[in-house]
Amino acid sequence: MATANVGLWLYENGGGAEVEAKIVQALKQRNITSVSNLNLRDAYSHQGQIICHDVVMEDLSLFFSYNAGQQSPYQVYLYEAISQRVPTINNYAAFALSEDKFKTSYLLHSHGIPTADFRLCHKSDLAGLKQAMRDWGGRIIYKPTDGWGGAGIVKIEGEQALDMLAPFLADSALQYLYLERFIDYDNTDYRVDIVDGQYIGCYGRRARKDDWKTNISSGGSVFVREPSDEVVTLALKAAAISGLEIAGVDIIYDREQEKFVVLEVNGIPAFATPEQEKLGLNFNQKKIDAIVNLIDRTVHVAQAKVA
Repeated sequence: MATANVGLWLYENGGGAEVEAKIVQALKQRNITSVSNLNLRDAYSHQGQIICHDVVMEDLSLFFSYNAGQQSPYQVYLYEAISQRVPTINNYAAFALSEDKFKTSYLLHSHGIPTADFRLCHKSDLAGLKQAMRDWGGRIIYKPTDGWGGAGIVKIEGEQALDMLAPFLADSALQYLYLERFIDYDNTDYRVDIVDGQYIGCYGRRARKDDWKTNISSGGSVFVREPSDEVVTLALKAAAISGLEIAGVDIIYDREQEKFVVLEVNGIPAFATPEQEKLGLNFNQKKIDAIVNLIDRTVHVAQAKVA
């Protein structure tokens, strides 16, 4: 008889469906059943229950949500509500933090983790924007606080460019601007995967020749890269501070300040695609095993509390 019933929602492209099948099989071997495709886009709430594809979400032992590309505000809203009743992975508070670049950098910086210099200001604070430009050598990076995959990230060079942007900012729906100092780096980064406080694997990403963004969705490419102990330790600390059970930590080397810095902590880092596995990124099974161990332990801890 199954000891637990876990709900799953994973991305399917890029080998995601195969990864999910392995997770389902591994859980089954531990006497844990699972229900797949619990996309909260299709869910509704009625009389104190959230129902998705005829599954009462509150009856689950745990909900594992792992799809970065299809998280609408409605889905996130229900994700938060569900987290109040059953364990979720990632836990909702850490997931929500990782979705906000400013709050993540703010927390990491307060714990002594090196990050890019950053500033948050009201959209009408043109003087503050220009001061950041001066302080950071004439180049700043604007990032949407809730973007992913490099979408919406813009490099702004010179105060004249800010003057040209001022009318647009005044008319936009933006209320505030998150800015970072443009870091002098070699156009490559480290993506370090962490699960349950354990180092899983690492790979590098390289920006295309005519760009500076390493994100794959922005044209960056993946290559095999071994991290130093310093990089791994920094990633482990950043993941722990963020509270994420599963994290992908993006790290670059600041050539001007001669130190590694954490750019982002991602709550839904992708598994290696079949094409990337052929390149030598061979950590998928280790990551699957660690996630299954995490799910197993989490549901049994929750059951012990109820008992």
